[in-house]
Amino acid sequence: MTLLRHLGAAIVVAVLLVLLSIEIGSYRDYQMAEVAAYVAAVAGLTVLIGLSGQISVGNGAFMAVGGYAGALLMIHLNWPLELVLLASVVVAAVSGAVFGVAAARLRGPYLAGATLMLAVALPTLADQYAGVFGGDQGLSVTITTPAFLGATFPPTRWLAWVTCAAALIVLVLLANLGRSRIGRSWRAVRDDEVAASLAGLNVARLQVLAFVVSAACAGLGGALLAVVSGIVAPGAYTLTLSIGLLTGAVLGGLGSLLGAVWGSLVLVLVPSYLTNVAASHGLSGAASSSVPIAAYGIVLIIVMLVFPAGIQGGLRRLFGPAAPAAAVPINALRRRRPASEHQEEGTT
Repeated sequence: MTLLRHLGAAIVVAVLLVLLSIEIGSYRDYQMAEVAAYVAAVAGLTVLIGLSGQISVGNGAFMAVGGYAGALLMIHLNWPLELVLLASVVVAAVSGAVFGVAAARLRGPYLAGATLMLAVALPTLADQYAGVFGGDQGLSVTITTPAFLGATFPPTRWLAWVTCAAALIVLVLLANLGRSRIGRSWRAVRDDEVAASLAGLNVARLQVLAFVVSAACAGLGGALLAVVSGIVAPGAYTLTLSIGLLTGAVLGGLGSLLGAVWGSLVLVLVPSYLTNVAASHGLSGAASSSVPIAAYGIVLIIVMLVFPAGIQGGLRRLFGPAAPAAAVPINALRRRRPASEHQEEGTT
């Protein structure tokens, strides 16, 4: 019943998005596609932090894995788009599993530091293997509009449809996963690892699984972003992207999939708006590009002070139970010691 309810809601939203894309212009279609790509990545991150309680500052690296995997498959094997997206998910998920196993015993700032190192180091591989990844110039990605839509069909509208469909599929799957036994186990691990371990849960396996799911979503988001932008280059997957994803997840509301949508809207719409405002007031170059970064900090501080549970948490406070709940960030970000440390204390 839960799956049917989520599917029904996704179908209604899909119809509304199709109608909206027909009414707006090409630039807004492009922005809609970009928002949808970020929704996939931010949704995976908000599940990782909000449900399993693990901090990651490196999901931009998994977006790079998905983006480069998709680009290489399209260039060398000429795979259809749906298979490319699926393969990007699989490759990113495997990367997340490898990293999750390596970082399974890390907690709090140590885990954040490890993911930070991943975000900084992984994009540099494009320079080390320029013959494969294209170096600083990156790889070009092109997709064609299906012939049945007609020669005059706007390509940006097709991009918006594809990315929104992929984002809705991710939201439906994550919504059902969050309500499943795995989602309940993640919440148990997030709240108290010792109690979860004593209840028979395999804490390490659940934490690695959360990294796999988050990395898979980030890989899909990276592949979608590559399709939207038409290029995959190291400059698109810098540490700034990873910090932006984390900011979007916190702003929207950790543990809330609707919060991932709000956070993605902030990531896409706020920088373009503020850049235009800065340019209209005579700022240009580096000064203009630094305005969105400063605005992120200001907005993040305000939201954390006024609505500690993010935008979705604030909406719930304003409108009551009609708005879905979001997990309180302080519960997800606090440092919890693994069960082994508690057992060692009990033996001394």
